[in-house]
Amino acid sequence: MNTDLHQVNGHPRPVPPIGPEGPTGRPPVNTDRSTVNARRSGGKSGEESGKKPSAATRLVGLARERYTFVMSTDARPYAVAIDGPNLALPLRGKTGVRQRLARLYADTFDGDVASQSALADAMTVLEGIAEDNDPVPVHLRVGSTPGGRIVVDLGTADGRAVVVSAGHWEVVDRAPVLFRRSGAMAPMPVPVRTPDGLDRFHAMLNMDESAFRQMAAWMAAAWLPDIPHPILTCKGEQGTGKSKTAQMVINLIDPSPAAKRSQPRDEKAWSRQAFTSWALCLDNISTIPRWLSDTLCKAVTGDGVVDRALFTDDDVVVLSYRRVLAMTTIDAGALAGDLAERVLMVELQLIDGNRRRSEEELDAAFAEARPAVLGALLDLLAGVLDVLPSVRLDSMPRMADFARVLAAVDQVTGWQTLPDYLAASSNVASDALEGDPFGSAVAALVEQAGTWTGTAAQLLEQLQPPGSARPLDWPKDATRAGGKVKRLAPLLRSIGITVDDTQRSRGRTRHKLLILTRTDPDDTPASALSEPDQGSLWPEGPPPDPDDFPPDLH
Repeated sequence: MNTDLHQVNGHPRPVPPIGPEGPTGRPPVNTDRSTVNARRSGGKSGEESGKKPSAATRLVGLARERYTFVMSTDARPYAVAIDGPNLALPLRGKTGVRQRLARLYADTFDGDVASQSALADAMTVLEGIAEDNDPVPVHLRVGSTPGGRIVVDLGTADGRAVVVSAGHWEVVDRAPVLFRRSGAMAPMPVPVRTPDGLDRFHAMLNMDESAFRQMAAWMAAAWLPDIPHPILTCKGEQGTGKSKTAQMVINLIDPSPAAKRSQPRDEKAWSRQAFTSWALCLDNISTIPRWLSDTLCKAVTGDGVVDRALFTDDDVVVLSYRRVLAMTTIDAGALAGDLAERVLMVELQLIDGNRRRSEEELDAAFAEARPAVLGALLDLLAGVLDVLPSVRLDSMPRMADFARVLAAVDQVTGWQTLPDYLAASSNVASDALEGDPFGSAVAALVEQAGTWTGTAAQLLEQLQPPGSARPLDWPKDATRAGGKVKRLAPLLRSIGITVDDTQRSRGRTRHKLLILTRTDPDDTPASALSEPDQGSLWPEGPPPDPDDFPPDLH
């Protein structure tokens, strides 16, 4: 594929003019208006006036003969080869059109080399041409068509892709959607259909059947680009193969030379990593600071960073993304409530010494089984797409879209991934609450009182930190105490304690009240996991006397 373009770039020869259709008979890619990328009439060219065209003019001409130019929805200009893969090439950078045009210019004009200023001028013109087009979606590794088909970019030089529809998948020579590539991507092997793909993958891992089936369902769902995905968390002691498992999982979904990443130092560094990969794994996480916890939550549901463009005062660049995430840990410590709700925890078991394999042996087995595993996951995804429109849940937990996918997986396979996932999520929430001293104290207070009503200041005054020293994350004042309870609300609901902060006292000062109520967790509907019980306008019994409240410090 793309042989004509290769010959143009490899050997100097005249290039035939390109009409409304490319050399292959296909219309140009992503051009809704045929005149957008055509030369505009009017004025005299350099040759017509007897003057030799400038290098920048020649570069623009070469580019227009071979590419169409588009603007992505995040305002980034790209070039798409008229006769080539449906890939969005950046105009600048090592893999961009600028470098290709520099070589093409030298090949076409007897070794003449375009200057840096000529290349810069040409890129400016091409960026202006791209802005004439309406923005188009540009996908990374995974995309979807308007008809609901899922497209997975194999990452190969010829631009092949896998198209998955309801009950079927196939490898196509040219992707029906526009993809971009990054240096953090690696090619995927062509998947093959075999009946034992998942069994071969499970044989390489040391996890029970329930955990593996949840992970397999998560991997198939990872190619659904329009839903949030929980963070796959591989947990286990040293020697359980957590890092290797996570590496193989990422290299099945979105292969990369750096499938495992270290914990980022700040949010900006994380955003740069997330923008270049569809799936990422953070390896050996020991503690999760608050900023990283919030950042991971936003990356699951969709996030964006706006920063000043380089060498400008008023222009900005936008990095927007929703990503599929995994991490490995022995014990990440107390997870924040919002992060605990976005985790799919799979426990790995200790590998017996007589079953342990060398890294080289495991890599060889994985490379051999990888096409079959990919085919099995695509079979699973195709089955999910077939039944998903008819799947209805009696109640909607957090990560409801992913829960519907698990229900579809269970319908296709006969597994029990959804009940197992909900049970595991409840355990994660309980563990996270136990790891939070303030949350444990709140839970103990409500367990003893049944229902507790008061202000955040009263709650902080009544609760005493364990031991003689106050923990670092213990709230320092009423404002922080109220916010802490709000963050803990999902974890408290998981153990049957509802939090209502919508009421106020009847006094003149209208103090904000916290109403903490113990309920039976088994009687709490799944929908209560996402929305707090608002209760009646006032709690049962007479309202508190306003004189009992301290000054409104919260």
